Amino acid sequence: MAEKESKGLKILVAVDESEESMYALSWCLTNIANRNSKDTLVLLYAKPPLAAYSGFDGTGYSLASNITLTMENYRNMLADGVMEKAKRLCGQHGDIKVEAVVESGDARDVICGAAEKLGVDMLVMGSHGYGMIKRAFLGSVSNHCAQNVKCPVMIVKRPKSTAENK
Repeated sequence: MAEKESKGLKILVAVDESEESMYALSWCLTNIANRNSKDTLVLLYAKPPLAAYSGFDGTGYSLASNITLTMENYRNMLADGVMEKAKRLCGQHGDIKVEAVVESGDARDVICGAAEKLGVDMLVMGSHGYGMIKRAFLGSVSNHCAQNVKCPVMIVKRPKSTAENK
């Protein structure tokens, strides 16, 4: 453990376009990652997979071939925007080593796979705070990761007072 502390921790922070994930990143920067430490934050954004569409619309006409390209460009712009916002937030907390990773796929699989592949010491992620019914239909990414990742997982829930003020 002393060896890990001397070279710093590698902390994976899952980010997306939600305020909850940015709150989790901010919480991590304030409470876990030290300004003058050797810790490394790895920001991970999971681009949702493209929906599979047939080559024809409901009327039987072929869809324009550039629709897929347009959708992919939008996904890339969204990923770039989320990463820029996250990097700005990191910059406001001092000199912290930050790496950015963007991967495509289901968030549960991407986050769990990245945690294992990168050999991180901790995973930090936000909670959307879905109720029981929404969670049953949508599933819980944070719960899945907590059950399947081998490293410690910190799930940061945004306080209701903060959520209500926005």
